[in-house]
Formats: sequence, structure tokens, C-alpha cells
Amino acid sequence: MSATDEAFVAHTIELARRGWYTAKPNPRVGCVIVADGKIVGEGWHQRAGEPHAEVNALDMAGALSKDATAYVSLEPCNHQGRTPPCTGQLIAAGVKRVVYAVKDPDETAGGGEQTLRDAGVEVIGPLLETEARAVNAGFLQRCETGLPKVTLKIAASLDGRTAMASGESQWITGPAARSDVQRLRAQSGAIITGIGTVLQDDPAMTVRAEQLNLPDADDIAQLQPLRVIVDSQLKTRPGLKILQQPGEVVVATAQQDGSIPGVELISLPNSDGKVDLRGLLKELAERQCNDVLVEAGAKLAGAFIREGLVDELIIYLAPKLLGRKAMPMLDLAFDKMLEAIELDIVDVRALDKDWRITARPTVN
Repeated sequence: MSATDEAFVAHTIELARRGWYTAKPNPRVGCVIVADGKIVGEGWHQRAGEPHAEVNALDMAGALSKDATAYVSLEPCNHQGRTPPCTGQLIAAGVKRVVYAVKDPDETAGGGEQTLRDAGVEVIGPLLETEARAVNAGFLQRCETGLPKVTLKIAASLDGRTAMASGESQWITGPAARSDVQRLRAQSGAIITGIGTVLQDDPAMTVRAEQLNLPDADDIAQLQPLRVIVDSQLKTRPGLKILQQPGEVVVATAQQDGSIPGVELISLPNSDGKVDLRGLLKELAERQCNDVLVEAGAKLAGAFIREGLVDELIIYLAPKLLGRKAMPMLDLAFDKMLEAIELDIVDVRALDKDWRITARPTVN
């Protein structure tokens, strides 16, 4: 591997980011074909069911693919799905060398490196693995652990309050922060909220296309995540906004019986008569949800934290003070300092007048 290899792999990672919202549930992948030190073809995976990054790059390169090097941000896939395996396409094109950033852990699609080697193709990798993993953190986690990446989003005042005692919460943060939330939703395979939030705020929980500047209507339709309501006692009623939007809605409940017209119910009771949150995440992983966004009140958000199910917190802080009667960010009834949950702050940035803090639970 050389500095040149590293530079071309870095370019594939940037290409992969172009499918940030639209590639789901597939991984985001970029590819470049290089002949005589020059890029002769490039591409990225744009939508599930459409050609993969390698195929798009090979199509651009044409006959120049023969004896060229293919750089890919993820090990080329090795299975026949809605599209043919990329390993076969690379071999057929006469590519003599493949350099990839991160290995594909998917049980079905993985194994591409060995297939390429068996065909006489030189294969090098992983390279820039940390950077490449960040682009597909949810996909890789789902494949490796059976659970999606879970992001907990909270909008709060500087004194850590999320709503007035009456439940009034619109709007704590400004337009820039709210637009940023739309991007979080768009990149997610599912949004989880609680029945308390649904009944109090009657939210739509959809991606608002006008805030993302995406002109393609097909892209916008695909951006809508699965909406999931955690409703232990099955209080969800017809007519709520969340049930009236395009896309699917699932209600996770602890009840064995009941029905809601046009809504799928999943019974996932735990020993306390609540919804089994870990079981719910496993169910979403089986539905190929790589990234799950939790937008919920203090009780449900606190439950996800207590059970160690949150991988990342994104907290939007507004320069306001709501006072001690207002609702807290999280319902965490700790008595001792030893019970405190430590976080690593990985990013802080301004969004107009608000601040966005990204933090992850500290791994000891």
C-alpha cells in the first residue's frame, strides 16, 4: 500500500457519502477505477435495488477497466441479490487489483476478497478502515452485533429542560437546529417515539423534504423512515398525525391482543409489563434498519439509557432557561455519584443561536 492508494481510497469514502440518505438499507459505498495513475471511472451506490458503486464506476471506465485498479470503500459484495455480485463484475471487466477500505461483515454479501483472489485478482485491504467505518457505522454494527446503531436526540434548554410542566415544547430550539433534526431522520431506518409524546404533541415524525433541499420526489419518498411507537398499554388511537403520513408505522406493545386499523402491532412484553426495548431493536435490525433515531420523552429516553442501548446522544441546547418546574431531559433516578453515566463529547458546534453536542457513553 502507498500514499497514492490511500488518497484514492479516501476519495471512495467521500463518494460513499453521496448516498448518505438514499442508499439505506444498503451500505454507503464509493468506488474509483484507476488506470496509469488516473481516475477513469467513479461511482457510488445511490439507491437500494440499483447498481452498486463498482458497477457505476466500471460503466464509466468502460474498456479502460482492463488491468486497472479498483478502489472501493467496502469489500466488494459476493452475492446475487437484486443486483449481481460486484466481484463477478470486477473479474469480468479484467480489473487486476482491488484495494478496499473495510471488510464487509454481512453473512450473505461478505467473502468478496477470497473470490477475487481465487480469480487471480490482487486484493489489498483494509485501508483507512476507521474513516470508512464511520460512513457505515450503523450497517456494520447491525451485521456484527445484531443491533442497529441507536442515536438519542434531545432538544433542551441550557438548564436541561425539554418542555414546560404543561407539556408545551414548541419551539425550544431554532430553525437551524430543527433542520438538522430532519437530516438525522432522513439518514435513519427507523424513528422510535413513545406513546406519551404521541398523545401530548401529536407529531408527524416524518422527514420534511423542503428542509433538505432534495428535488427528487423518489428520493424524498425513500427518506421516510419506519415510525415506531412504544405503547405498552396500547393507547394509540386512530386519527393521530403519526398514523396519517406516508410510510409504515409499527406499534410495539406489551399487550397480547388488540388491533389498530392499518397499523402493524408487535407484542414484545418484558417481565415488568413494559415493551422489551432490546427485543424491539433486534426486531428492527432484522428489518434491516441500520440506524435508529430515538425521539422521546424523559421516561422512554431514560429507559434506553439505563438499559445501555444508546450508542450516541445528540443534544440540541437552546440559550433559554425553562425553570425547575419544566420537564427534565432524562428520567434517571440516581442517588449516588457512582451511578452517574459518563460520556465522551466528540463534537460541539453552533447552529445559529443553538448548540449541538454529540456525545457517546464512555467505554471503560
